[in-house]
Amino acid sequence: MNPLYQQMKVSVFERMSALATKHGAVNLGQGFPDFGWPPEILEAAAAALRNGSNQYPPSRGLAELRAAVANHYSRHQSLALTAEEICVTSGATEALGASILATVAPGDEVILLTPAYDSYAPMVRRAGGTPAEVALRPPNWRVERQLIEAAVSPKTRAIIFNNPHNPTGRLFDLEELQTIADLAKQHDLVVISDEVWEHVVLGERHFTPLASLPGMAERVIKIGSAGKIFSLTGWKVGWIAASPDLAGVVARAHQFLTFSTAPNLQVAVAYGLTEGDAWLDPMRQRFARACNRMTEGLRAGGYEVLEAASTYFLCVDLDASGIAVSDEEFAIAAVEQAGVAVVPLSAFAEENACRHLVRLCFGKKDETIDAGVAAMLKAKEIFS
Repeated sequence: MNPLYQQMKVSVFERMSALATKHGAVNLGQGFPDFGWPPEILEAAAAALRNGSNQYPPSRGLAELRAAVANHYSRHQSLALTAEEICVTSGATEALGASILATVAPGDEVILLTPAYDSYAPMVRRAGGTPAEVALRPPNWRVERQLIEAAVSPKTRAIIFNNPHNPTGRLFDLEELQTIADLAKQHDLVVISDEVWEHVVLGERHFTPLASLPGMAERVIKIGSAGKIFSLTGWKVGWIAASPDLAGVVARAHQFLTFSTAPNLQVAVAYGLTEGDAWLDPMRQRFARACNRMTEGLRAGGYEVLEAASTYFLCVDLDASGIAVSDEEFAIAAVEQAGVAVVPLSAFAEENACRHLVRLCFGKKDETIDAGVAAMLKAKEIFS
């Protein structure tokens, strides 16, 4: 067997969700919402399933969806894209995998800013590359130029950059984006920019795509996700947007991963991206209310909660909350004894991992949040 997979642990999300099911716990671990999808897009998917084609669509995606993605980014982010610069994938994780396989050759090094989504490092290794981790530090999680520059070597080929950032909820500012852009141009690096949370931005904050910075359009592979935009994570419809040369190579990697994605879901996503702009602001407001509800409940119970600017996630500082155990020990006790599943942040790094923080998903209905907060207060009592 391939030793990469033979020795690999099951993902922390799968593990904690399985424990939540086993113990009947509130699942605040895996990042999926239990509200928020527009009924119109479900009807569009159902109509396309009944009345449209159910055979293989083009590998790079239906023309209408590729055009809808390009037009959506033109309206919302002023990116000058065409359908030829889009490749539709079976979820953003597949888009990341295809982008890494297309970019990284054996012997290359790839910079990861940790904590990082746990698919990055295994896929870099699967491509024959070596991850080079650069740790962001709580509570501010800032991108520090000198730390990234110290990680660059003659073998460095790419940076995987996640903004808005999972698991911390950070929205990096323009100065931090410029740091990534300057280093990429200085060292001739490709940036795989995981921007799936681009519309899940809280309050009055504004998201800036990395490709919009001067000189970056030709070296950024932008990753997007309909699952995140429309709160339909199970649909697994994602895409990459990149210059024609980069997009063409990623598409060739994609064709031998999943080849294509369900055509009725592509039709529905194209409809949503074209007709659903009015859905976006209410969605953001609903997530902001959910974030505030969970934050206030946890803080009232004595937890130190780090501020979130985006995504579905909050981080809780166990040390600052008076809980002197590791994130893993807390997470196991919480799900088995208190009835709530959370994710230990140490799962998002292989080196220099933070072991005093846990991540909770706030993208839930009020009753789910309240049950989760009550269980978190019970978990706190275990270690009092």
